[in-house]
Amino acid sequence: MNETEFFQVSVDKFVFRVARDCRYNDADVWAKRVGDRVRVGLSDFLQQKSGDIGFVTPKPVGTLFAPNDEIAAIETIKVDLMVPAPLAGKIVSVNEDLAEHPEWVNEDCYGAGWLVEIEPQDWNAFDGLLDAETYLPQMQARAELEREK
Repeated sequence: MNETEFFQVSVDKFVFRVARDCRYNDADVWAKRVGDRVRVGLSDFLQQKSGDIGFVTPKPVGTLFAPNDEIAAIETIKVDLMVPAPLAGKIVSVNEDLAEHPEWVNEDCYGAGWLVEIEPQDWNAFDGLLDAETYLPQMQARAELEREK
């Protein structure tokens, strides 16, 4: 993606990018339609807040889940993170490359650092996720709260 495909906001010394072609949940997880699937990953804000990614453990292909169920676990130098599903469905693919390159979540969270692909149970739920324009000010407010801690 080039810079025109992102909104960008600065909070203190941090710069956060929000991909315009993704949808977001309140847990800072992005979802992007890719054909008949939805690709899922951590937002730039969440990966920066979490620290350097050490391990990514996605749930296996075939896993059924409801919204907010865990679809992946991430270990960083700062925290252990449970990644909540942005919508109900079934995992149909996992990013196997993250076993060897977990740092891709930090380096390219909207590209090579994606976590899983899901087959959504209901496309209307996907449409109900936040678009980038709506997510941006909410994410910025959370980033400013984090700065004050």
